[in-house]
Amino acid sequence: MPKGKGPFPAVILVTGSGPQDRDESLMGHRPFLVLADALTRRGIAVLRYDDRGVGKSTGSFSGATTFDFAEDALAGLRFLQKQKDIDPKKIGICGHSEGGLIAPICAVKSKEVAFVVLLAGPAVSGAEILKWQAPRLLKARGFPQPLIDEALSFNEKVFSCIQEGKALEETRRKLRSVLEEAWKARPQGKKESFVKAQLKRFLSPWFRTFLRFDPKSTISKLSCPVLVLNGEKDLQVVPEQNLPVFRKLLAGHPDASMVEFKGLNHLFQTCKTGAPSEYGQIEETMAPKVLKRVGDWLVKRFVKPSPKRGDSKESGK
Repeated sequence: MPKGKGPFPAVILVTGSGPQDRDESLMGHRPFLVLADALTRRGIAVLRYDDRGVGKSTGSFSGATTFDFAEDALAGLRFLQKQKDIDPKKIGICGHSEGGLIAPICAVKSKEVAFVVLLAGPAVSGAEILKWQAPRLLKARGFPQPLIDEALSFNEKVFSCIQEGKALEETRRKLRSVLEEAWKARPQGKKESFVKAQLKRFLSPWFRTFLRFDPKSTISKLSCPVLVLNGEKDLQVVPEQNLPVFRKLLAGHPDASMVEFKGLNHLFQTCKTGAPSEYGQIEETMAPKVLKRVGDWLVKRFVKPSPKRGDSKESGK
């Protein structure tokens, strides 16, 4: 909570993919703690929460999908609306990575979402995201092009099986065939162990939903203020792929801003290459210019300006 007297505008922070705590802790960094501190200092209340089944949150992460996580964020909205120091008409959602997929889902489902801030949020389906992401991440790790091509071919076969939308058992059968073929070409441990682990990964409710869901269907329906931020060196949600789609979908929106920050990675750190291997080596958790841009955007729209000289009864005497 900010210092002073409310009611305050508020933002709900929604983490990226995978089980995350309220700080979105990873590789020695706590980006949501840093962001929450920066916003609170500017008069904006912040709600952070551990993902379901993580930290002090009950429930089970396993088996949940992006749409389940959207319901969790909306539960946060309903919680904030009941707090006496929060302005119920000025509550929005700021999501990072998959959180940037979740925020528009929430805003379309509930018109009570006052704004969305999308930090490295995708504008295309998970399948399209991974098609751009995989070669860049593998190249950053030093893989030779033949191995990259092999990995992309494997991904294409896997994605095709899942996207066909067949019954789960038929999908499992086709996917097993692809996995057994991949194991024969490049054996990795025992075949059955490899196949079983990959089936569990690719057929999880979350992965199948992520692969198939196209966020254009929600982004195009946004009516609340929207701020979209990307790092130029983001190798996970590539700006060249996503920002043009955001610009096209939000072209007629009365209050939508899109910014690409030079030299920043997926976590909005100042970096050299953008490779995930750098994340833990960089001292900076989130670039100050990003914290300032988000704060400025929110303050301009939702924070009451301080009284100017001459506005109060006392100074007018």
